[in-house]
Amino acid sequence: MKKLLLLVFLTCISLSCKQNSESKTDELEIVKKELTVAEKIAQAHGFENWKNVSEINFNFRGNRHWKWQPKTNNITLMTKTDTINYNRKQIDSLSIKVDQAFINDKFWLLIPFQLVWDKSAFISEPVTEVAPISKSELNKITITYTNEGGYTPGDAYDIFYDTNYIIKEWVFRRGNQEEPSLTNTFENYQDFNGIKIALDHKNNEGTWNLEFTDVSVTLE
Repeated sequence: MKKLLLLVFLTCISLSCKQNSESKTDELEIVKKELTVAEKIAQAHGFENWKNVSEINFNFRGNRHWKWQPKTNNITLMTKTDTINYNRKQIDSLSIKVDQAFINDKFWLLIPFQLVWDKSAFISEPVTEVAPISKSELNKITITYTNEGGYTPGDAYDIFYDTNYIIKEWVFRRGNQEEPSLTNTFENYQDFNGIKIALDHKNNEGTWNLEFTDVSVTLE
């Protein structure tokens, strides 16, 4: 009888420990799966598909056409007069000017992904504000770059996004100054093999548009 009671007691302890262990595992998985706002914005624009991208092509304002192979960091710039090839792992005095242009153009194209790529930048807590162009109430975070390193140190961007975490507008503030340096929309979103890209970026008056053309995304 005592042996039977001991067996039942040990079984109960074993089950209790197993349930507690499973409960803790479930809690850890919930914590692990909780995404930051930056990650939610990136995911809303198709970041989960980026790992499969082997090549991306885009034309920036009709002036520069880029071909980028992100897995190797091979980059080709094609203009009306030149074709330049280089690798971002081997920047030298000849390619640094081209790389500065590439970083600028890529930033405009893939700002939702830059929010998670740029680990050294500071991202504020989200707030709700009236967006400067649409005058709609949107969510806002601010990404601020440090004063050291990079091509545009100390700059800040106010990112306005909707409840689906899709970016609608941004405000660029050079050197983190209070007054806006540039304010643009994010519109005419197109889906390129699961990557959502805004092709048009218009100013408040609608008299200027930074447009992307000839965009293509190739998957492995």
